[in-house]
Order: sequence, then C-alpha cells, then structure tokens
Amino acid sequence: MTTKRRIPLTIQLIIAAIALVIVMFFGVTLGAANTSIADVWHAIWSDNGGEKTDILRGIRFPRVVAAVFVGAALAVAGAIMQGVTRNPLADPGLLGLTSGANAALAVGFVLFPTIGYTGSVVACLIGAAIGMGIVYGISASSKKGMSPLKLVLAGAAVSMFLQAVADGTGLLFQLSKNVSMWTSGGLQGVTWDILTIIPIIILALLISILISRQLTILSLNEEVAVGLGQKTFLIKSVMFIVVVLLAGTAVALVGNLAFVGLMIPHIVRAIVGADYRAIIPMSMLVGGMFMVIVDLIGRTMNAPFETPVVALVAVIGLPFFLVLVKRGGRFFA
Repeated sequence: MTTKRRIPLTIQLIIAAIALVIVMFFGVTLGAANTSIADVWHAIWSDNGGEKTDILRGIRFPRVVAAVFVGAALAVAGAIMQGVTRNPLADPGLLGLTSGANAALAVGFVLFPTIGYTGSVVACLIGAAIGMGIVYGISASSKKGMSPLKLVLAGAAVSMFLQAVADGTGLLFQLSKNVSMWTSGGLQGVTWDILTIIPIIILALLISILISRQLTILSLNEEVAVGLGQKTFLIKSVMFIVVVLLAGTAVALVGNLAFVGLMIPHIVRAIVGADYRAIIPMSMLVGGMFMVIVDLIGRTMNAPFETPVVALVAVIGLPFFLVLVKRGGRFFA
C-alpha cells in the first residue's frame, strides 16, 4: 500500500472543493425550469420573491445541499467499512445498513402513523444498526471467523430479507406509497427539513476525520494495530457508530441507495493513496460531487420527468462492482 502523491494533499483538496462548488452551481442553475445565473444570484442575495426565486430556494437549493451531504455520508461510510473490515467490497448498501433502515422505517410507519421527520430519522438509525449487527453476527459466527466472502454473502442475504420485510409491511398495512416514497432512492421532495439531519452528518464526518489515523493503522493489520497500542475494540465500536449515523441519515434523506460507498473510496484511493487521513476528506468532496452530478443528470435527461437516481447509480455501480470482483478487489491497477 502506497501513500505517495505527486500533488500535495492540500492542493488536491482545494481543487476538489472548487470542483464541488462548480458542480453545485450547475446543480442549482440547470433543471426543468429555465433559470439563469442572474436568477441564482437574485435567489441567494435578494429579499424579494418570485416564481423562479421560489423554485430555487424551495426546491433546488435544499436538493443540492442534500445531495452533497448524502454523497459525503455514503462515501465516508463505505471508506470506513472497507478499512475496518479490510474488505474492498464493503458498502453500506451491500451489507444490510440501508435495507435495515428501510425495514425499520416501514415498521415505524405502522406503529406510529404520525411518526414525523425526526421519528423517521431515528427509525432509520435503529434499522441501520440492526441490519449491520445481523450481517456481522452471521459472517463472524463460524469458527474460522469473518472473511470478505462471508461478509458479502451475508450482506446480500440479509439485505434481500430486510428489503422484503419493508415491502411486505407496506403491502400488508397498505403503506406501500409511503414506504416507496422513502425507499425509491431519490432526492425529489427534499425540503429544508434536512437541516434537522445535517448536524448529525457533520458530527459523524468530523469524528471520522479524527479517527482517520487509527483507521489507517487498523486497515493494514489488526495485530500491528494492537502492537502499536491501539484499543482496537474501542476504535471499531466508534467507527461502527459513525457508519450507522452516516448510513442511517443518508437513507432517511434519499432511501435505499447502494454502490456510492463502494465506488467513491476506490476512486479516491487512486488519487490520494491509502492513507485514510487523505481518503476521508477527499471522499467527502468526491462523494458530494458524484451525487450532485447524478441527481442533475436524473432530472435533466428526460425533463420534466425524473429518472430515478437509484437506477442511474446502479447502471454505474454494478459494472464497477463486477470489475472489482474480477480484479480481486482492485479497480485501478
């Protein structure tokens, strides 16, 4: 594993941040409704309203902000999972977290019909924790312990089961419409209610930066980490809590969205190397950029109709996953 970089990390992060701002600008400017740079400027700085200003402030601005934080959350969650498990195929959507959050949300709708936005977030966090716990429990149940193959197989099986629970609950209690609105994997309908979730994501991202050095050591070899005095159980526990917070809040915002946490860390490693002190912050920027671009494509390629973001991500992510498997966990040679 190499951490050599031709360009200093600070310069890389600045370039990525500038690229993210540019992508966000296009994200709020382009869409089914014709808006110009002047309209965006007016919506940001002017107190006066208008139809285009209302569209930008009420729909596009929160949607782009949500895309940035969802992309960052899923990308960092995937990076942490890949580092902790030393499994290049680890991803929140493939290891039971997102399907667990969906199942818990469906059950929440049944038990608490007026669950509200905050209640939905809590349900997703609980479901994500349960889903991840089941997957890790199954994959580590044998005498030989956990392996990447067992983790992926257990994740696929548990994800299918929990998704069936979510779908079955929706059909049985006639809540399919409510459940599908949350699990369809899109950003349509996002409002400024996201401000209640964003602080959770920010807190989890900050913690992930603080533990990135320990994650780098742990990703190399657990015995080495123990030899260097690392409290591996405590570190793993904190990292799993961070992953649950990131994946759970992301699902609460956009529903079941796989492959983002799988692809982005591999792309980032090709840029910054294997040091998680560089992978984590770069994954935030690249993940946010990726989600804004995909969402923009989804709502402009067939405007005024929207192409589901989950479908677009799957079209990109599934070939990526297959190539990754074929190359033994390395996409970029």
